[in-house]
Amino acid sequence: MAADLGELLVPYMPTVRVPKTGDRVFKSECAFSFDSPESEGGLYVCMNTFLGFGREHVERHYRKTGQSVYMHLKRHVKEKATGAAGGATPRRRDGKVFLDLELNRDFNGEDYEYEDEAKLVIFPDHFEIPLPNIEELPALVTIACDAVLNAPSAYKKQEPESWEEEIQVSRHARSLRQLDNGVRIPPSGWKCQKCEMRDNLWLNLTDGAVLCGKWFFDGSGGNGHALDHYKETSHPLAVKLDTITPDGADVYSFEEEEAVLDPHVSEHLSHFGIDMLQMQKRTENGHRTDNNARPRVSEWEVIQESGMKLKAVYGSGYTGIKNLGNSCYLSTVMQVLFSIPDFQRMAKLGHGLLSGQYSKPPMKCELIEQVMKEESKVLNGHQQKGISPRMLKALVSRGHPEFSSNRQQDAHEFFLHMINLVERNSTSSENPSDAFRFLVEERVQCCQTRRVRYSQRVDYCIQLPAPIEAATNREELLAYEAKRREAEENMRAPPEPVRARIPFTACLQAFTEPENVPDFWSSALQAKSAGVKTSRFASFPEYLVVQIKKFTFGVDWVPKKLDLAIDVPDFLDLSRLRATGLQAGEEELPDLMPPVVLPEDTRDNSMSSLDSPEIDEAAVMQLAEMGFPLEACRKAVYYTGNMGPEMAFNWIIAHMEEPDFAEPLHLPSTLDPGPSTSDAPAPLDNSPPEESIAILTSMGFPRTRSVRALKATNNNLERALDWIFTHPEEDESDALSNMADTEPNDNAFSNADSHTDSTLSPDRDASGPRVKDGPGRYELFAVISHMGASTMCGHYVCHIKKEGRWVIYNDHKVCLSERPPRDLGYIYFYHRLASS
Repeated sequence: MAADLGELLVPYMPTVRVPKTGDRVFKSECAFSFDSPESEGGLYVCMNTFLGFGREHVERHYRKTGQSVYMHLKRHVKEKATGAAGGATPRRRDGKVFLDLELNRDFNGEDYEYEDEAKLVIFPDHFEIPLPNIEELPALVTIACDAVLNAPSAYKKQEPESWEEEIQVSRHARSLRQLDNGVRIPPSGWKCQKCEMRDNLWLNLTDGAVLCGKWFFDGSGGNGHALDHYKETSHPLAVKLDTITPDGADVYSFEEEEAVLDPHVSEHLSHFGIDMLQMQKRTENGHRTDNNARPRVSEWEVIQESGMKLKAVYGSGYTGIKNLGNSCYLSTVMQVLFSIPDFQRMAKLGHGLLSGQYSKPPMKCELIEQVMKEESKVLNGHQQKGISPRMLKALVSRGHPEFSSNRQQDAHEFFLHMINLVERNSTSSENPSDAFRFLVEERVQCCQTRRVRYSQRVDYCIQLPAPIEAATNREELLAYEAKRREAEENMRAPPEPVRARIPFTACLQAFTEPENVPDFWSSALQAKSAGVKTSRFASFPEYLVVQIKKFTFGVDWVPKKLDLAIDVPDFLDLSRLRATGLQAGEEELPDLMPPVVLPEDTRDNSMSSLDSPEIDEAAVMQLAEMGFPLEACRKAVYYTGNMGPEMAFNWIIAHMEEPDFAEPLHLPSTLDPGPSTSDAPAPLDNSPPEESIAILTSMGFPRTRSVRALKATNNNLERALDWIFTHPEEDESDALSNMADTEPNDNAFSNADSHTDSTLSPDRDASGPRVKDGPGRYELFAVISHMGASTMCGHYVCHIKKEGRWVIYNDHKVCLSERPPRDLGYIYFYHRLASS
């Protein structure tokens, strides 16, 4: 038999490879679907490329590549047999589980056992060779099979090696003396007893003193009052207040000068009235919460519709997405995007969410079996498993410091990140992000001369302020704030929070009001002056995204969420906000740039001054730590006049979609302070340099295309060449058709009623952004809601209106919604109403 197998494999030996260092073995999920070793047909791993394929796709791969040898992996999940005592028998690691895969969270390890099966399959005859089969297989094949089986899954996170020493039990833990001084620590509202610090607080386990920790080099931490207290009293142990969980807490020994373990920490905390079981850092769903804030029980219950008997739904468009651990921000955004036809052509995820293959109701026999079990298992059993976004997350987060981590993220930022990826990778005329793109007209007026300047920019979302001063329950809010301050001063538990209720019309009004332009330079006065800016829609998108600005920055620069409810309408008419352009009687500001006057002591070293403008590096680093590119942070701080991180952050949000967003800071050529430079303003010139155009045309590219490429890349010749290759020229007939369909209209921005159809219409410049303009009347179809105190913690769910009914998507659970929480949403999605 050994000779027979050896002869059988001889023709295929050149195609069988042994995984080398750096090779990724995709043995947990199909490249084209969400089939896995746990699927009915298992998973086939190509022994040459190490790509994984489900049963429906492996034949296609064989026909396309001619690769014949695959390893078939199958994991069987079985419920454990019960022992004599009625409990499940312990699972034994007896070699039945040998695949290096993450265990499925849908099956409790205490109630289920896994058994793995592997075999070689030779196509096209499907000849199977069970593994291991060391004696009968050629040595090369045996080595290759062992390497594939032992290789870590390509998507299994590799934990870095820890350099930390093992924490030891403190020698003071057993004999710690605690003073009977009557001190009781409240559940929240803590602050240092010697200063006003409310973060990095430590509870001394001897006398109950609450004091701040040491100061860190980056300005965070505290004033070191906890250490000073030890030096005065010699009380050795302290526990960090915001780390207390049912599993333990962070304990530090001042005398031993290191973090330590305290086996009796529960007893030591109870001495001061702290019940560890009540100090939870995580909810029952495993989503991170914030101990510094009062638990938002009502918010979690309302948004998730807890306590209601929600009916699970199955089939096409009703597939859930598993939570990989703080990946709910990704799941909610993708669920909404894939409810829009423009995005449904994205291959793998579209198939997973829309085919219905991974959202099937339980079989009748399974339902009968579930009814026989206890109630908790019945409820869990009715839920679908969902699909895993592991491959998608690895792809879209590659190179991003925040989205590639396992930390919770802002769903709005991820939405913009996805749009940016789609924009960069849409090389054909079909671009799904066209559905969201619109033009904003900005009108800036010099308050002194009353002259104006109009400009347009591209956007994909409108951000509505939430004016607390417009709350309809203002008196109730003022009373709550007074009680909260009183409770903090007296170290009492805070009162029950009061949620601000703000009319949606007030948010819209705040959005349309003029805003001051900081450091405005009037080209009419050729001097700094007061200026105001208003924004209007130069076009209306097919799908309108509205974000409520619920988050602000605290004193520690951590995003904090405002507790508010907004009566967001189901139908929205924004026609009155269409831009009008330059009006009769308005006089435009001259097209001049402000002169740059350099100090006398820098003129001799002008080039170094231009390369290194005055920039607040501390503000740059604060922005960079949020995950933004360093060069973009430098530009943001520079262009906002070093007015602080918050102003620079707003600049980043407004400019992050620009093609040169992450390019190094380069000041305009008019800054050259040579002898011939005058202080007179220079005219603006947006045309690319002729020498750059000549270089591209000499390569055979048309002049119009060369100009367009240079404009799209801020006149960067190298990037312009890359732009040309990544934006294939449209077929001539298609271009003519597009021109005929989108001929500019002189009244495009002045008459809302003229936009009765959704047309793909570019800006007046043929090289400008394409927009699907139409009427400004919309209907709400999706809401993404956030629960928690900041974007760095909590949980996201979304509600989507499908087939005339609202559906809640809560990770892998998909159910009909009984009461969609429209007033507590964070991001709202509207689709344009058909013209009547």
